[in-house]
Amino acid sequence: MTIGRRQLDSSPDRDDYGETLPPGARSMADYAASSVPSRGREHAEQECTTRSPFQRDRDRILHSTPFRRLTYKTQVFVFHEGDHYRTRLTHSLEVAQIARTVARQLRLDEDLAEALALAHDLGHSPFGHAGERALDHAMTDYGGFDHNAQSLRVVMRLERKYLGFDGLNLTWETLEGLAKHNGPVAHGPDHPVAKVLRVLERWRSLELDQYASAEAQVAALSDDIAYVNHDIDDALRAGLLSIADIAEAPLAGEVARNVQTTIREHDDPRVIYEITRRMITIMISDCVDHSRQCLRALAPRSPDDIRRATMSVVAFSPELEAQIKDLKRFMFDRVYRHPRVMRVMTRAETIVCDLFQRYLNEPDELPEAWRSAAQGLSDRRYARLVGDFVSGMTDRLAIAEHRRLFDATPELR
Repeated sequence: MTIGRRQLDSSPDRDDYGETLPPGARSMADYAASSVPSRGREHAEQECTTRSPFQRDRDRILHSTPFRRLTYKTQVFVFHEGDHYRTRLTHSLEVAQIARTVARQLRLDEDLAEALALAHDLGHSPFGHAGERALDHAMTDYGGFDHNAQSLRVVMRLERKYLGFDGLNLTWETLEGLAKHNGPVAHGPDHPVAKVLRVLERWRSLELDQYASAEAQVAALSDDIAYVNHDIDDALRAGLLSIADIAEAPLAGEVARNVQTTIREHDDPRVIYEITRRMITIMISDCVDHSRQCLRALAPRSPDDIRRATMSVVAFSPELEAQIKDLKRFMFDRVYRHPRVMRVMTRAETIVCDLFQRYLNEPDELPEAWRSAAQGLSDRRYARLVGDFVSGMTDRLAIAEHRRLFDATPELR
């Protein structure tokens, strides 16, 4: 056994464009973010002697308070509806696992891809997208609420544990990936992400009009792969969908029918897992194969070549992309808008709106540290502080606070 050397995957190593390399010849691609020195951190720090800058970022994210809070934040089902449904935390871990797999196959920096996957939902409010909608509506007069922008606020300012700075002081590359993992921010200076990042301009621009690194693109597609498949899994286990329903769904239908023909005893838990397992494999394989074609066509020789490209280089094939869009529409109609889910989420929105308005009108109801931070703030800045407090809540804290402050709290069942 060689000490200090990573065990390589069993598939053949390939060069930048997918061609097979001789055994042992595996190396980081020229277009990987870590093929050039990092552009640094807003607050200068001595480099770690045992970890790369992106490993250090990943570890800071893992040890952060907002990351731990994801344990009790909703993915689709509120935490108390069952122990086996995904939460924001388990979702983030699944995204990270897929991101590392794809990054390895494309010879990218796995640690950066993992860090971005772990951090991408740090800004989510309680109760998932329902909480985000409610908070955005409540904050209409104060700039609104966007969970991607909030993730940046969390890692740049709101996490406060280090002696020399607020936030996590992540590298430029990790901040860039969080800001642009869904593509260039092309809506001008009033975009929620652009507004948050104005404070960085005195240090270094994140070049919002360009694409992010290939690692950030990997994290974004890994998010799609993870949530589509685990939402199918959770919906089947919750009884919102049946195997027969999935057999008629876009993309998943063919997989489900093939599984049913190969498994004689249709034991539901095994069938459910086999369907999602095969779906994930199909999506990852397609993403890797098509991305290699894109990279071969672009022939990038540096990570900046990826950023200056006119389109994403990490992508699904057009055929699979169309099928995934159809599957997402199916899930929207049959799961996310299911009466049971809508009933719970509508009540959850009420809880979030009630809390925001109570704290806005009665600052004394905030915890002492937040009351102190609110001293001397303008109305707009105080509303943003209240939004920060509410968005950081877990589902169970939001429910507990609502019960403390109001005579009646909706049952999320």
